Amino acid sequence: MAQATIGNSEFDRDTALRPRTPGEGDGAAPGTAVYDVDLSEGWTILGAVNGGYLLSVLGRALGDALPHPDPFTITAHYLTTSRSGPAVVRTRMVRTGRRLSTGQASLFQFAEDGTEVERIRVLATYGDLDALTDDVRTTAKPPAMPPLEHCLGSDAVPPHLISELTGRLDLRLDPATANWIKGEPSGRGETRGWFGLADGRPADALSLLLAVDALPPTTFEMGLPGWVPTVELTAHVRRRPAPGPLRVTVTTRNLAGGFLEEDVEVWDTEDRLVAQARQLAVTPRG
Repeated sequence: MAQATIGNSEFDRDTALRPRTPGEGDGAAPGTAVYDVDLSEGWTILGAVNGGYLLSVLGRALGDALPHPDPFTITAHYLTTSRSGPAVVRTRMVRTGRRLSTGQASLFQFAEDGTEVERIRVLATYGDLDALTDDVRTTAKPPAMPPLEHCLGSDAVPPHLISELTGRLDLRLDPATANWIKGEPSGRGETRGWFGLADGRPADALSLLLAVDALPPTTFEMGLPGWVPTVELTAHVRRRPAPGPLRVTVTTRNLAGGFLEEDVEVWDTEDRLVAQARQLAVTPRG
């Protein structure tokens, strides 16, 4: 089977948008754009659409609507649970300048009576990753992880924890942070793994928005199985990733009051920090 390419892959087909023209349906006012999209069942967990996939859909819409191509920072508030099926994305330009432009986007689905229900709302700033300088001053270090072939694939995960999303990804988990697979969670709030798309599509700025919310939640290794709904997620895209699999680390330092944070770093094959994220999520009830 030929390896998928950017623009010709399952991810690209499932995030594809159909722009409405002015006068079509509720058409777009100046500075706004409206898109139709079909949210694929293949990116769901227990029937709910994955938050990183949703972020990629909205990220694609803003990349089309704004004059700059790449997401630099995007903050999403997940208002209601999204399901597979038809949806509408509405974007609005907030500000545009020479180096950066800012826009807002919301995704809506339909209630039984046909009224629209807002599922997710984002505010994002876009720029051009190719215009960044080469000056890097950092104390951040890439994670020490076993080689990809020594990590755990989906075939090691208990069947009841396999979701539709699992088949879309090529995840290889660091055994040191996947003790939950053998029923012996360490209690530490940490997950590490290699990330790629199952059809071999190379990573780009848009798929980094998926990568920051694709690994199993840290609560699995904390002994708290169950769904972990995202309340808010902010992602920063720092560089365009080099070819090859990505290394992703997720850590939780504070679980309290029924909520937890997950801090994410994404590293490429050239040991560059290419994306970061933090999300607030609901602690599973067990």
